[in-house]
Amino acid sequence: MGSADLAGLAIDRRAVLGGLGLIGAAPAFAQLGGGTPLVDYPFQLGVAAGDPDASGFVIWTRLAPRPLEPGSGLPRRPVAVRYEVSETASFAKLAAEGEALARPELGHSVHVTLTGLQSGRPYFYRFIAGGERSGTGRAKTLPATGAALDKVRLGVAGCQDYQAGLYTAWRHLSREDADAIFFYGDYIYEYGPRASLFSWESGETVPSVRQHNNAEVFSLDDYRRRYTQTRLDLDLQAGHAAAAWLCSLDDHEVDNNWVGDIDQEGTPPELFQLRRNMAMQAWYEFMPVRADALPRGGFSGPWRQYRFGQLLDARMLNTRNHRSDQPCNDRFGSWCDGVKDPKAEVLGRAQEDWLVKGLTDRPATWNALLQQIMVMDLDRARGEQKSINTDSWAGYLAPRDRLLQRLQRTPNLIVLTGDEHQHYAGEVRASGAAPESRPSAIEFVTSSISSGSDGPGVRREHAAILQRNPGLKYVRDERGYTMMTVAPEAWTAEMKTVSTVRAPGGTLATAATFRVPAGGTPRLEIA
Repeated sequence: MGSADLAGLAIDRRAVLGGLGLIGAAPAFAQLGGGTPLVDYPFQLGVAAGDPDASGFVIWTRLAPRPLEPGSGLPRRPVAVRYEVSETASFAKLAAEGEALARPELGHSVHVTLTGLQSGRPYFYRFIAGGERSGTGRAKTLPATGAALDKVRLGVAGCQDYQAGLYTAWRHLSREDADAIFFYGDYIYEYGPRASLFSWESGETVPSVRQHNNAEVFSLDDYRRRYTQTRLDLDLQAGHAAAAWLCSLDDHEVDNNWVGDIDQEGTPPELFQLRRNMAMQAWYEFMPVRADALPRGGFSGPWRQYRFGQLLDARMLNTRNHRSDQPCNDRFGSWCDGVKDPKAEVLGRAQEDWLVKGLTDRPATWNALLQQIMVMDLDRARGEQKSINTDSWAGYLAPRDRLLQRLQRTPNLIVLTGDEHQHYAGEVRASGAAPESRPSAIEFVTSSISSGSDGPGVRREHAAILQRNPGLKYVRDERGYTMMTVAPEAWTAEMKTVSTVRAPGGTLATAATFRVPAGGTPRLEIA
């Protein structure tokens, strides 16, 4: 009922223990290979699950008895790890069990792809190594493809700058009983330690809430240390343990605003590729994703389909790997003819064709794009000259309008986005379309977990951007997440905010709730 990714086969228990010199050990995992005892509790980075389908999901952990030391306090050889899966939190009866190898080549991380589980139900899972048990995680399998569902609950979150604030939102999200959580990207930030940051709440420079423990990251060891520091956060661990994640990546997992083989500092492509390759390996090591996400050719983060019965077809996209360079020298708030480049790409043709075919041949009641950068073509100018976010779809009008045209027959299309560090809700139209014309989709942009630190809620420029963009219906600058409730009759989005990320104890509020009725012209209603 499970397979250890990358081992390529189910691992025979006696073969593993024999190879590690543990046959006859009591308990079997009291020591590691060669008689080396564990120096400390090995599961300090928690557990996680992800990439669910109707018969299973991936479960993850990473052995790290001394997480911030080189090698995390482990020998440079494979370590056997047992896993257990149950329908109940007591683990009285196991639905699946087995062993996997935590390999040093992958930083002693473990990825087990479970299969043969029942569809549409929750399971509990845990790991055992060195005589110690991990904490318990919970995840749900997807419903069967043809299942008729009353609702699906989907959490959306991302952008968790460690230095900008605490991960309080994850503690609240872990209590939401989500069927799955879409993480849209920016799990880590690549920057070195910084003493201060600009606060939109006060309009002044304020001290960083906490600091990175190493300089800007370039090597595999650098990235591993950054993920390790991030993963030690207990609120984040609670978020991982609560539900299966649909894991995406954006730019800061590598370097700000990178695309393809290009970074924004002018690094020769062959050198940037080395950095990107190491970043992608570290991302794989720390995410609960399937074996096909292991970097090949320097890229990771494949596009995915998550089908929730007849109700929801959610397609997770990759908007970094196959994108052409940003126009206008990637200057935020600028505009140039490069925005209209007919040769520009965001998804690349193979990914775009896969998406269009899937959402037009056999659409569900609701169809969602899970992706990273805003699709709404917002004019962000404060004066007369139009300006855009060149790193968003607004900087790529040709592929943007082509995709909207190709998806025009897809019913009930919803776009879920992050990156902007604010909550937005609005209507998606082709560039230049009249405000009264039929929207192609409704887009919900989810604010950050911590990036941007505390926000003022309403910024002084919000009124102007709402006036210049009739399709934009809402914007708010506070940290938080969004809970999506998908039902046959309507899609409901609850935009959640926390009162502060600069100190413990931030309280949760629902800043706004929107409803999109099913069928007919897409429209956004205040619920």
